[in-house]
Order: sequence, then structure tokens, then C-alpha cells
Amino acid sequence: MNWFRKLLQPTKSQSAQEKISAPSTADEPEATVAELKSESPALKVTEPAAESSAPLNGTHAQKSEPESGKDLSEVVADLDNLITEPEPEDGLEATSPQETVVLRMELDEEPQPPTHATAPLPSTGDLMISVVDGATRPLPQDAILEFSPLTHTAFGQATDVGRMRTNNQDSAFSFFASGRSVDDIPDFGLFIVADGMGGHQDGEKASAITTRTVASQVLNTMYLPMISRQNKNNDVPIAESLANATQKANIEIMSHVPEGGTTLSSVVIIGDRAYIAHVGDSRIYMFHHGILEKLTRDHSLVQRLIELDQITIEEAADHPQKNVLYRALGQNDVVEVDTLTRRLPPGAMLLLCSDGLWNQVSDSAISDVISHVHSPQEACQKLVAMANAAGGIDNVTVILLQIPG
Repeated sequence: MNWFRKLLQPTKSQSAQEKISAPSTADEPEATVAELKSESPALKVTEPAAESSAPLNGTHAQKSEPESGKDLSEVVADLDNLITEPEPEDGLEATSPQETVVLRMELDEEPQPPTHATAPLPSTGDLMISVVDGATRPLPQDAILEFSPLTHTAFGQATDVGRMRTNNQDSAFSFFASGRSVDDIPDFGLFIVADGMGGHQDGEKASAITTRTVASQVLNTMYLPMISRQNKNNDVPIAESLANATQKANIEIMSHVPEGGTTLSSVVIIGDRAYIAHVGDSRIYMFHHGILEKLTRDHSLVQRLIELDQITIEEAADHPQKNVLYRALGQNDVVEVDTLTRRLPPGAMLLLCSDGLWNQVSDSAISDVISHVHSPQEACQKLVAMANAAGGIDNVTVILLQIPG
């Protein structure tokens, strides 16, 4: 006990403070550290690893616990006086300055709700449904698809042999091209209806030669130079070029089918302009704002008699010579071609047809079909069916174009 009392001599205050702040050494008695830990719970002391004390009198001696008694109580009382750390408030354990800062921040902050990973919301226009917290998220209103207005010419084509004929002497050709580039090439279309005349095979051969020749001439002299940018110095008007292609077809018929002949109604569409070449009694109509307008003139005997006021339109329907033409391809070495140029209003429709339609179906019935169907192809099929239902005495061919707008 004498060596322990020396620790509490006149310098005991300084020595005790050093014992609290400095780590224990091997020379410090283990009993003292144990007592400090048990009697002063507010003071944290790290217990060093146990080491052997120096041997006494040359022999190895075991450490013994310090004696309990009056002297030990005094030591504990003195140690209580040396402890300067404040008592913890509100039952909280005393902490170091760093620990105190952390504790204050944790107490001041409001509790945050736990975050959950959610699926990203779909962008406008994406056709998807995201699931957020197990619930289905509805699509935004502007993500619903709607069909855009017509931006390019749409067309339909239909032909039928009818109920009275054994072969179809009509021919039809439809070509449409649209592109988008820095060259700014406009939409281009070529549409042809030809109604052959003559023997069993001469009529169908004449109409086939006509459509093939006109299409080849127009595409080679108009369309290909246009897309290759080689037509800048071409001063020939489009309507005149189309008439020249018709003259070329007439020569081909005269050479290969001398007994045959055909009508021809053709139109070239470039942008919003229509260029028409016409021979015979096939027809081209324009339908706009509920009005069906005939753009071509029939080259028939009854039409000429109507123009001379010798017969009425009602009388022409039953005239015995109503199928006689005074102008057609394959009849003379040179054919006179009617040409016409029209600017097409937005949303207008062009109808090309053989006389197998307009001889069987009235203009009012044609207008009603065009104005109530959903597509040009549906209208073509409907008109052919109506012609057959009315008797189907001739071949019937129909092409219908719908202009954007």
C-alpha cells in the first residue's frame, strides 16, 4: 500500500490527471485500473493487455488484487474529486466533441422517409406504361397516336371484264413517286386509262401498246431528267411532251395493230398541277367540294350532235350510234390530242375511267360514292361493282387520285 499512497502525495492532482489522459503502461497496477473502471462509469479507460510484473527477489510472482479497506476508499474519494468532466444531461452518455457535433446534427434533422427506386417516366409520345410503387401510371394525353393529314397523293385502281365480255380490252397504268432531299424534287405521278377497240385481240393489244409507249416516253423524257437534274434547259412544255408521247403511241399502233384502235385519257401530276392529254371517250373528272366536274371532252358522234344542239343528253343515252368515235388512236397517221393544264385545289380528287363506268353509273351516284368512302381504292372497287350491278355490258376501268390537303 505504500507505493500506492505515494501517488496521492502533494502532486497527486497533477499525477492523477496524467493517469487519466495518458495511456496506461505496464508499470501501472492492474488493480487500480479495475477499480477505476468499476467505481467511475463516466470515465472511459482502455485496459491495456496484461503483462507480467518484474520478479521480486529473483522469483516470478503472480499479480495480486489490491486490498480493499479504508485506504482504498480514500483513494476512490480523491479520484472523484479529480474528475472534472461534467455529468451527462438527460441521461445521455458523455461524448467527445466530435461525437457531440454528430449527435446534434442527428437530433436537429427531421427524419426522411425511405426512398424507393422507381421506373423512369415515359417521354411524350412513347407508347409505354411505367409502374411506380406497384401502381400503373396512365399514358399522357398527347401520347395517343392520331393519323396525320394526307401529305402525298393517294390513289386506287380497279378494272373488270364486266358481265357481257369474254376479255378485257381496257388497260390501266399508275405510277407515283415521292421523295425528300435537298434537291427539293416535287411529287410526280402518271396515270393512264385506255379503252381498246377492234377485233377480239386487236383492241386489247392497241390499249396495251398505248399505255406502255406513253409511260415509257413520259418517264424517260420527264421524270428521269427531273430526278437527275438534267431538265433545266428543257424548254418543251409538259403538256406538249405528253402530246408527243401520245403521237408516238399512235404510230406504234398503226405499225403493230393496223386493225385496232384505242382511247387514251392520261394525266401527269407534278406538285399541285395536272397536265392532261386526251383522245376518245374515256373521261377525266375532278371532284371538289361535292361537285363532279368533267375535264375532258368526248370525241364521239353523239357528243358532237349534242354540241350542235341536234340531240339532248337524254337522247344521247339511247342513241344507236353512241359508241361511234370520230377520233381515236390507230385510226389515222396523225392524231389530234386535246391537252389541258389545271391547278389542283387542296383535297381535290381526279377520276379517270372508261365508258364502261360513266355509261352505266350516273354522275350523281359517282359523286356519292367518292364523297362517302374512306380510301381511293375502296371507291374504285365500289364503282366497278356498281357498273356490274347496272348490267356490266362493257369492260370497266377506274383510277381515282386524292390530292393532299
